Amino acid sequence: MEEKHAKYQRLIEYCKTLPPLPVAVAHPCDRSSLEGAVEAAKAGLIAPVLVGPLERIKAVAAENGIDIAPYPLVDAPYSQASAAAAVACVMEGRAEALMKGSLHTDELMSAVVKRDTGLRTARRISHCFVMDVPDHETALIITDAAINIAPTLEEKVDILQNAIDLGHALKLPEVRVAILSAMETVNPKVPSTIEAAALCKMVDRHQVTGALVDGPLALDNAIDSEAARIKQIQSPVAGRANVLMVPDLEAGNMLAKSLSFLAGADAAGIVLGARVPIILTSRADSVATRLASCAVASMVAQARRESARILG
Repeated sequence: MEEKHAKYQRLIEYCKTLPPLPVAVAHPCDRSSLEGAVEAAKAGLIAPVLVGPLERIKAVAAENGIDIAPYPLVDAPYSQASAAAAVACVMEGRAEALMKGSLHTDELMSAVVKRDTGLRTARRISHCFVMDVPDHETALIITDAAINIAPTLEEKVDILQNAIDLGHALKLPEVRVAILSAMETVNPKVPSTIEAAALCKMVDRHQVTGALVDGPLALDNAIDSEAARIKQIQSPVAGRANVLMVPDLEAGNMLAKSLSFLAGADAAGIVLGARVPIILTSRADSVATRLASCAVASMVAQARRESARILG
């Protein structure tokens, strides 16, 4: 892989030492989604179950020279049925993760959150990007830029804890979360600064655990130690954050896309808070990003198995 994918490559190489993760791939009915699943399988990261209209999947494979013979198929006539069948694969124990194919994210998530047949837990579902930013020392986790549009303070507690748990699953030596706003001071006229301060107090009271958390912080003094020094911010997080929690989806989406299109970053995506990790990929994702998304899911699944062993 190219040098700019060095962080992803280390992640992928580690996951090649793990057993392939059984993944139900929902509706892989175009080249990018089918090829992405097969490439991840060839790399030893996942063991895919291809769920969707069989003839359509076979036609896409034949048209693009993709060998799907080694992988089990589950027939489902259309996209919503594919999502439901993929969720059923998890419930039946055939898969430990879901992967989005060529269906809309809303279709997949609708099946995930169904009360009786879905994969809900007590935790709020949220999305994290694991971003490989060239010239930045570590990968950056950004949350939530894809699921929760305008989360409440109560919902942000779960979004924060999901991101912290992801940091531990990725074996970060220390998880350092910056709760972002437009400024680093608490301003009653800017609600995100009030919520950032409240979240930090919740951390003090052990309502959220497992990380160093500070906020509000502006983006510059969250990730740049010189900016934090100039503004005289004394914090174990400022200038050293490896998790960035944004105030809402709009801010997160713009931050992630700015890093991608202006700084050449790649963005592996994962949804957390359900019974299993959910791999969200885009048709525009590079091969490296697709493999990294699968590797992230593999590490989340490994962390859950370890936790279950400890509790069991």
